[in-house]
Amino acid sequence: MAINVQNAVITAQNYLFSLPDMTGLVREDLRLEEVELSDDKKYWFITLGFSRPVDKSKNPLADLVAVSSYERVYKVFKINAETGEVQSMKIREL
Repeated sequence: MAINVQNAVITAQNYLFSLPDMTGLVREDLRLEEVELSDDKKYWFITLGFSRPVDKSKNPLADLVAVSSYERVYKVFKINAETGEVQSMKIREL
C-alpha cells in the first residue's frame, strides 16, 4: 500500500524527532519546506527546515558583531513511497 504525501511528511518529522540530540533541533521552529514525488513515483523527497543553536566558537568574530544565536538548517528525507521507510536524510545546501 503506497503512502500519501501527508504520511510521508509525518514519517520525516518522526524520524527527525527521534534524533534531537544529534541535530540540535529546536522543535518549535520546524517547518515543511518542500515536497516532491520522484518521476518514477518510488520515493517522496521531503525537505524540513529548523533552527539550531550556532556554535559561536567556530566564528572568531562572534563577540565583535551581532550574530544570531540560531542558524537555519534544511534536511531532505528520501522516503520509500510504497513502504514508508526512510531511505536517507541529507543536508540541503542552498
